[in-house]
Amino acid sequence: MKLDLASIDPKALGKVAVLMGGHSAEREVSLMSGQGVLDALTSQGVDAHAFDPAERSLDELRRDGFDRCFIALHGRFGEDGTVQGALELLHVPYTGSGVMASAIAMDKIMTKRIWRFEGLPTPDWRLVSSADETRAALAALGAPMIVKPSREGSTIGLTKVTSVEQCDAAFELAARCDPLVLCEEFIEGDETTCPVLGEGAAAEALPLIRIVAPEGNYDYQNKYFTDVTQYHCPSGLPEAEEREIQRIVVQAYRTLGCSGWGRADVMIRKKDRKPFLLEMNTSPGMTGHSLVPMSARAAGISYEQLCLWLVAQASLKL
Repeated sequence: MKLDLASIDPKALGKVAVLMGGHSAEREVSLMSGQGVLDALTSQGVDAHAFDPAERSLDELRRDGFDRCFIALHGRFGEDGTVQGALELLHVPYTGSGVMASAIAMDKIMTKRIWRFEGLPTPDWRLVSSADETRAALAALGAPMIVKPSREGSTIGLTKVTSVEQCDAAFELAARCDPLVLCEEFIEGDETTCPVLGEGAAAEALPLIRIVAPEGNYDYQNKYFTDVTQYHCPSGLPEAEEREIQRIVVQAYRTLGCSGWGRADVMIRKKDRKPFLLEMNTSPGMTGHSLVPMSARAAGISYEQLCLWLVAQASLKL
């Protein structure tokens, strides 16, 4: 994929707020993402400034003359349509998906319902509201089973359940993060992720990344704070298999109405190589361990070019 960078005048972008931090459980990661984006934009001559919604009112965006926002917030109150709605009311253009797509993609259960309706492959699941229902879900879905909050990211509150004795603790951990708890069929096989740039018919997938975590445990610590996880980009998968996953991911992205950019997580079932969509991230990480910049590099796009292109795409969606 080639980005049209020649037509972007950094000075014409005006005063840019990089929204980072915020109130979510992913605040620490968001601050790292935001600092990376801020450094990249300023290196390209953009008048960019850090803006933490946990410390400043969004009203100050208009009062202080900001012309657009780069959303580097992750999780709730940043990736779930709430900030997007506020920016629409303030008439401040922003990066990424609009209110509806952000809200739907943040809710894994709603996302899976839409994908299932559209005939897209996603693991079987149950929505549960108690430990008893979690045990019933395990009986229906089989072990191992994933228990996680429906509206969190970065594997926060997630448990891989292998026995009925783990169900109570797994439910309680997820429910502390979100009253909507998702029990999901575990797909054994290759773990991959695929970024998408653009909107509608112009949306394109970037190269696939195959993730190999120690003992298959791609948790919060191994995502952001260790160097033991292996990332393969090029993925090393057969070309036809990668192209098919990219096709499914772009379809999943368009189905949710996403725009700007996103990243879908996909498991490839070992026994038959069938891909299964897990979730769509509409404000992906931009840290030193993050996957969209890694995939972009494989496509010949630098971190700085990616940030500049994304902020140039900032718009109002309503």
